[in-house]
Amino acid sequence: MSEPLVLVERRGEGVRGTALMRLNRPKQLNALNSELMDVLGRALLAADADDGIGCIVITGNERAFAAGADIAAMAKKTYAEALAEPFITRNWETIRQVRKPVIGAVAGFALGGGCELAMMCDFIIAADTAKFGQPEIKLAILPGAGGTQRLPRAVGKSKAMDLVLTARMMDAAEAERAGLVSRVVAADKLLDEALAAAEIINGLSGPAVALAKACVNKSFEGGLADGVDYERRIFHSLFATADQKEGMAAFLEKRAPNFTAR
Repeated sequence: MSEPLVLVERRGEGVRGTALMRLNRPKQLNALNSELMDVLGRALLAADADDGIGCIVITGNERAFAAGADIAAMAKKTYAEALAEPFITRNWETIRQVRKPVIGAVAGFALGGGCELAMMCDFIIAADTAKFGQPEIKLAILPGAGGTQRLPRAVGKSKAMDLVLTARMMDAAEAERAGLVSRVVAADKLLDEALAAAEIINGLSGPAVALAKACVNKSFEGGLADGVDYERRIFHSLFATADQKEGMAAFLEKRAPNFTAR
């Protein structure tokens, strides 16, 4: 019996826990194919629908988060086949439907599709062993799962051009300086750090977290004026929640809040 392509477990002891998802093709350095992305997509949607889950962490293993898309699965495809199939399209974008925060915990290689999957997460915590890159140009193709769009937004045009056109990798320290990752930690502390961040999020108001995520994402999709207007409407809407009343009352009463996601 073959091993599952994604290992899923619940972490945390509180009312809301964390869904930890491990990519599990170790012999292929977690190379991403349609089957794995289908399994990951289903796991993401199930966690998003589970009231007992507040946050999701996606990780790989110490050698690789994901070393790219599965080249063997795509090498002989024709243009018509690539266009007709859900190939680096439908099943790669499922993560965008998730309203709960998704943290990428990256150690080892995050290359090609692996880098693109990491960038689809809401933020990345990297081990000091992590290496990021978009080496597709060496195969006479280009990043096809959002790399040419998300990478410039994360690191700026010049560095994105450098990485995409030369296929060079950048280490975790450079990735943090460039703004691709939020923080860098020792490799043996990576999962602890990601789960601790998730635990903080789990203790906050679920509606506020989901809407804060939506507002930050909105900033990448349009102009500043539209984004500020959207943010203001969402800000006002949170005054209709019980969590807002509880959070402000707890602040004034100098006690810990008891959020109920209402």
